[in-house]
Formats: sequence, structure tokens, C-alpha cells
Amino acid sequence: MRSEDVLAPGIPADPAALAGAQPLPAETWLRIVQVHDRITHRVDSALHREHDLSLTGFEALRRIAEASGERATMGEVAEALGLSRAGVTSTVGRLVDQGLVVRERRPGDRRLLHARLTEAGRERVRAAAATHDELVARLLTLLGDDAAVVTDALARVSAATRVRR
Repeated sequence: MRSEDVLAPGIPADPAALAGAQPLPAETWLRIVQVHDRITHRVDSALHREHDLSLTGFEALRRIAEASGERATMGEVAEALGLSRAGVTSTVGRLVDQGLVVRERRPGDRRLLHARLTEAGRERVRAAAATHDELVARLLTLLGDDAAVVTDALARVSAATRVRR
């Protein structure tokens, strides 16, 4: 009899032999969807409550704020958020109604419509970013030492599935 059989009878020496150690793709997919849905709901609720801003609206504001001159085309915002142009147009329309963004055309290129941050938008995205980033960081600390491995794995899947235009 081996020493591990005496010390831990019935427990396999190989962790891969344990149920759940090698999840089926369907379970991995379920966990990705659950985590995304739950974090999205939690963060969206906090942003609505604290800043009268949806998560999508916040993400659009953040991308515009990070763009050169705090100005981005609808296509650039759509690409950054993974939304359709119609979805971004609707989101930006709500931000315009709130006075957080203005739509404008650049001199010399009248074809493209840009969204530009207003002073109110700048203040709102700064305040909302603190709420968003703190909550996301707190939730993701649950990954512990696995954070780098999970991030790397998800980045590889994301890169492989990115739509090529």
C-alpha cells in the first residue's frame, strides 16, 4: 500500500482525477456568462444609484474622455464598446440629453459625427469612474492569485474571437 493511500484513503493523488478539475466547455461558458451578468448588474445598479448613469453610458463617456481631444466618432465608440452604431447612437443621444456630451462635426471632415465631452460630462465620468473602478476591483479580488492567469486566458480567447473587418 502506498503512503498516500494510508494518509488519505479514497483521495486521488492526481488532482485532474477529481470532478470539476477539468471542467467541460459548457461549464466554463456558464461561469463566464454568470460572472459577466452578475458583475454587470451590480456595477450598473451602483452607477445608476450613485451617478444617474447606466454602465453603457459610463463606458461610452469613459471612451470619449480617453480619446484625443475628448472627442470620438460614433464608430470609434461602437468599436470600443462592442456595440452596434445604432446602439451607440441611442446611448450618445441619452448622454446629449443629460448635457454630458455634444454632437459635432469637425471642420474639414463634415462626414463624421463626433461626440465631445462637456464639462458636466468630464465631472460625471470622473466621479463615476471612482465608483466603477472601486467596485470592480473589490469584486475581482475574489480571483486571488489566479487573477493574472484568468486575465491572460480571457485575453487570448478575446483576441481569437475578435471580429476582423
